[in-house]
Amino acid sequence: MPGKMPVCELVLLAHFLFLLPRVESSESVSACRRLGEFVPQVLEVDGDVILGGLFPLHYMAPEPDHIFTDRAQFKRCSGFDLRAFRWAQTMVFAIEEINRNPVLLPGVTLGYRILDSCDHVHTSLQSVLSLVNGSSALEIEELAASSPHSTHCLSRAPVPAVIGLASSTPTRAVANILGPFDIPLISYFATCTCLTDKRVYPSFLRTVPSDVFQVRALVQLMAHFGWRWVGTIGTDEDYSHYGIQAFTEQLEEWGGCVAFHRTIPKVPTPAQICAIVDALEASTARVVVVFATEGQLLELLSEVARRNLTGWQWVASEAWVTAKILTAPEFQHVLAGALGFSFRGANISGLSEFLLRVRPSPGSRSVFTNQFWEEQFGCKLTYGDSEVMDRPLCTGMEDLGLVESSYTSASPARVSYNVYKAVYAIAHALHSLLQCTPVGSDQKGCNTGSEFTPGQLLHHLKRVNFTSQFGEKVYFDENGEPVPLYDIINWQRDGRGKIQFQRVGSYDGSAPRGQQLEMDKNSIEWTGGQNQAPVSLCTSPCPPGTRQATRPGKPVCCFDCLPCAEGEFTNTSGSMECIKCPMYYWSNAERVGCVAGIEEFLSFQEIMGIILVALSLLGVGAATAVSVIFFLFRATPIVKANNSELSFLLLLSLKLCFLCSLVFMGRPSLWSCQARQAAFGISFVLCISCILVKTIVVLLAFRSTMPGSTSLKRFGPPQQRAFIVACTAGQAILCMGWLALAPPVPYKNTSYQGGRIVLECKDVWPLGFYMVLGYIGLLSCVCFVLAFLGRKLPGTFNEAKLITFSMLIFFAVWISFIPAYNSTPGKYTVAVEIFAILASAFGLLFCIFAPKCYIILLRPELNTKKGMTGKTSK
Repeated sequence: MPGKMPVCELVLLAHFLFLLPRVESSESVSACRRLGEFVPQVLEVDGDVILGGLFPLHYMAPEPDHIFTDRAQFKRCSGFDLRAFRWAQTMVFAIEEINRNPVLLPGVTLGYRILDSCDHVHTSLQSVLSLVNGSSALEIEELAASSPHSTHCLSRAPVPAVIGLASSTPTRAVANILGPFDIPLISYFATCTCLTDKRVYPSFLRTVPSDVFQVRALVQLMAHFGWRWVGTIGTDEDYSHYGIQAFTEQLEEWGGCVAFHRTIPKVPTPAQICAIVDALEASTARVVVVFATEGQLLELLSEVARRNLTGWQWVASEAWVTAKILTAPEFQHVLAGALGFSFRGANISGLSEFLLRVRPSPGSRSVFTNQFWEEQFGCKLTYGDSEVMDRPLCTGMEDLGLVESSYTSASPARVSYNVYKAVYAIAHALHSLLQCTPVGSDQKGCNTGSEFTPGQLLHHLKRVNFTSQFGEKVYFDENGEPVPLYDIINWQRDGRGKIQFQRVGSYDGSAPRGQQLEMDKNSIEWTGGQNQAPVSLCTSPCPPGTRQATRPGKPVCCFDCLPCAEGEFTNTSGSMECIKCPMYYWSNAERVGCVAGIEEFLSFQEIMGIILVALSLLGVGAATAVSVIFFLFRATPIVKANNSELSFLLLLSLKLCFLCSLVFMGRPSLWSCQARQAAFGISFVLCISCILVKTIVVLLAFRSTMPGSTSLKRFGPPQQRAFIVACTAGQAILCMGWLALAPPVPYKNTSYQGGRIVLECKDVWPLGFYMVLGYIGLLSCVCFVLAFLGRKLPGTFNEAKLITFSMLIFFAVWISFIPAYNSTPGKYTVAVEIFAILASAFGLLFCIFAPKCYIILLRPELNTKKGMTGKTSK
């Protein structure tokens, strides 16, 4: 449940409380006894309010003893950390500065008790329990000497607030211990997003931005330089796990991919280190993001340097971006040009001088200072506790100003500045809690008449809001987070062959999106001495005119480039999808833009149009020639026998059929689309009606030779005209109804490939066209049946045979027209219809009138009554 400690941590708490020194009575010194062997090394000064401090003064913690048959023996940590000692000294500096300040906490003296966390969960828990239990070597010595009780009586708790720790995993453990007691824990370096949950860590605050903001900054950095193919390296701890997990998720949301991820074990073997370096060397990614501390990276970077693996752009988390130990000459050819985010730094006035005034001395209060001195100068103090025997002796008067190390390099202060802000945040919270007023008013100083609880201090800490001497706003949000400000650091070589941490940009997480990252590209020194940012892509961006297609089973950053389909384009690199061209536009050959589509229609100027016009005019000319012949020989028997009036009307309808094909040509318009089908339908019905009447007349003429037959008289010229008009009127009514209800309209058809826009007449109601065609077919079928029935009638010239043959040609043309019309694309659809009109008209013209013209012009001897009846002499 939120707010409750896990069972395992309760067991740890009970175990450590049993081991800690304990004072049973402050009144009787003889009643005091110490349980266990844990006597922590401590840096402390008494005061009215004691602030606790936990710093990783050593980076190698001993393995805990899990043998419960004997009393646990306390083991010291090893590997003194000069940078962490600078952080601890910054806390001391800030407290002394506040104590000298007459405005802030007037009349109240702050003290401190600083312990070593060894950057380990086990040691951190021991140290924090020693703090909250209120026991130290100093208190035990005071009690043994029967000294008056301690002066820090303003707080009910021995330590009302703790500043620490550096790593996220120990911080989580300590925050779990302090949370149920409402003791504030302010971290200066623990950035894990897991610590944001106030249900689990209710008393945790920090002056360092959460990894949430660092991850956002890192992803924006990747986006700024277009690094989509990135490797990640982390460690086996919460800081790395949560940081890389969040980075991976946000990188993938942006569109990037993690090429490889490797974890450095807590105690890596040479084989494990080589495996990680092998993965780095084999990967095509040229950018590596690392979440780790400098101590955890030493072995890995040593192997990278040994193999001389240059050309990789290292991107550092804030944990190691300003680590001096990694700027050693053996790493420079690998790490020069590295980029990373560091906390906003400041030049704290007087801090550098304060750090240089540190001096060793005998006594328990200087134990950390003595260890620092021996580590800094590589010597051994006569009163020190160094286990290295072959070191020269220290005089204690060595000059810190002559050495350069991570301790003396305090400008600008970054993590130290976070410690500095944490101390001042507690001071301002105490100032508010104790209702302090400036000296000189009626109510001077602070209200020190009653004790306060850690919970009350936590309440005021959450509401702290002040401006530091550097102009920075210091406050905590609802999650105990500060304003997320980062500097972008670039590792650059100077003229002396050393690495300098050069500021090349900044990140402000509180700024509007798009304005958070600021970068000075021209001042960046890239890895390998390059003059431009390295490229780290699984596949180069697809050029304009193509789109990305993800490879099956591969990350989205690995893709193939496929050309855009016809009618689509892309004019930028790396497009995921092609853009469809606007209507009536088409993609160019390179697929990088759209051009206006090429309009197509059957024009009079093109070769096919010229041929069809020529055929149409030829048909009109042929029909006219036949008309002239029939007019000149109108008195001859063959013309009279074929009903000259019907023949002339039939020839006129055939001319109309030839001419209506011209309406189908040219640019379609509203009138041409409506006129073409009406002209076609009516002219052909007129033609077929004339042929049908001629067929009926032939049949009735032979029947009228029978005695008493009057059928021909009843179907005389008036009736013939009326029949033709009635048949034609039916088609006209059908066409008018079709054009009135759903007429064909001009239409730009863009469904064809190659950028063609075919201008055509669209049948809004296709059934109308087939009804017109069906009506023509119905009359043709009736005509064919009657002609077929009269094919064997006697006579030298039997016109029924000619009509039968012409109808067969007519049917062949129009039956083949329907599938050809539906399957022919574009403007050739119109050409097919024109060809069908011309072919059927030519068929009717030649089949019906060619034999007659042959007789009139070439066989005049047959153009007599005897020749017509077959009684000519032989």
